[in-house]
Amino acid sequence: MTPVQIKICGVTNLKDARACVELGASMIGFNFYSQSRRYIEPKVARRIIEAIVPGICAVGVFVDASAKEIRNIADTAGVRCVQLHGCASPNTCTELASEFRVIRAFSTHPQFRPEEVCFFGDCDTLVDAHHPNLRGGTGLTCDWLAARTIRSFARFLILSGGLNEQNVGQAIATVGPHSVDVCSGVERAPGTKDYGALKNFIRAVQTANSSMNAFTSS
Repeated sequence: MTPVQIKICGVTNLKDARACVELGASMIGFNFYSQSRRYIEPKVARRIIEAIVPGICAVGVFVDASAKEIRNIADTAGVRCVQLHGCASPNTCTELASEFRVIRAFSTHPQFRPEEVCFFGDCDTLVDAHHPNLRGGTGLTCDWLAARTIRSFARFLILSGGLNEQNVGQAIATVGPHSVDVCSGVERAPGTKDYGALKNFIRAVQTANSSMNAFTSS
């Protein structure tokens, strides 16, 4: 069974980025939404990305940005994967998918229908908790049962929303995602990682992976 991958979002400095990579993360998220407390300048993100080991997927996070804006910022930062929150249409996602790996983010609000994911067939899917004002990093736990339903429609599912070292194992067992995404659950303050929490979170994911492998091989 393919191990669940780990995405650490809201990285704002090189020290934290290196810690994420050394501890086992395969994806690192940089927030280019100017209203976020974890916003990072694209040129600063580029210096971080160029300083870490190759092969790590650097993800640019955008909210309600146009395709032109996304391209310009992604090129400046040097990211080849973009995560889109807000009103990104299927046409915009398809257009960008010819140049980037695209992750379309959805929230488990009461009106959300899992089959909506089918309109974004060129994208990977991230499912997060709903918040009326914030886009990610809220610390709120998403609806795991809704996320499990989305799993059948998504080509690659990233589970986000309120994950931490205590609940990530159960989240993986319940939803069965391809990757988990954490932000506030491994922070001392917005944009500053807590290395103890980061280490414990990644260890919990690795333990869940080992448990699943043992179950499938028995």
